[in-house]
Amino acid sequence: LLTAAGATRVLSVDLHAGQIQGFFNIPFDHLYATPILREAFEREGLCGENTVVVSPDAGGTERARAYSKYLDCSLAIIDKRRESPNVSQVHHLIGDVAGKRAILIDDMIDTAGTLCNAAKAVMEHGAAEVYAGATHGVLSGPAIERINESVLRKVWVTNTVPQQDKTSRCDKLVVLSIANLVGEAIKRIHHGDSISSLFD
Repeated sequence: LLTAAGATRVLSVDLHAGQIQGFFNIPFDHLYATPILREAFEREGLCGENTVVVSPDAGGTERARAYSKYLDCSLAIIDKRRESPNVSQVHHLIGDVAGKRAILIDDMIDTAGTLCNAAKAVMEHGAAEVYAGATHGVLSGPAIERINESVLRKVWVTNTVPQQDKTSRCDKLVVLSIANLVGEAIKRIHHGDSISSLFD
């Protein structure tokens, strides 16, 4: 539909499945919100040996590993089972979180069920405190109420999805702008410069 409407190039941010790029026969650039979230974590002091990056499921391990490398900290993974749509249960936690400040990393937060269950599991395994970061804050249904009632200290999302009044309903929610990242990518495309070097 995008191609039929006249699009000649696609620029996306943190696809839920990278394979989506294969459906296009026009140039496709895939950006990551990693630099923006990483800066927010570093400003909060979430880096080094007292921090652990936690993937809320096995599928997000590669993403979490990239953050742990950037932040020079350890990595943990939650083994999650999904009994039905939007209902998940934590079965195991692989890695050491005891006494550390944990950051849960995901590409999106929908109803926040997975996120809040993961945060609870991390605290039960001895973490000192738990934070979360995600590119896309869908925050549908009971998400805001779940985050408000959770053990999470702070949740960062970007403005890929308009947040409107959600920050006023949740003191834990911080919205980061991806405008500079997208703008720089568009400029580089226009001038024929490298996009991948944005994420070195």
